[in-house]
Amino acid sequence: MNKTEAAYDAHLALLQAAGEIQWRRFEGVKLRLADKTFYTPDFAVMAADGVLEMHEVKGFWEDDARAKIKVAADQYPFRFRAVMARPKGKGGGWVEELF
Repeated sequence: MNKTEAAYDAHLALLQAAGEIQWRRFEGVKLRLADKTFYTPDFAVMAADGVLEMHEVKGFWEDDARAKIKVAADQYPFRFRAVMARPKGKGGGWVEELF
């Protein structure tokens, strides 16, 4: 885990303690998108309502990463979220994007 992923894991731990999520696992799922093409979300998360979500933590987006998450969201019945850390000077926390 890099620093941003570790910070997000700590955030998820707080959500889990508060009952807002049931479960989380770092790089716990590997999704096949095509022959020899896979996508491994940073976190698999089970929301409080039992829905499985795939969370991607980004400092910045590479074109291929954005394409892979869009393809995965189209092929699999999970919620897909991408999160980026909001600078402390702008209030901190996380900025989310749904796919």
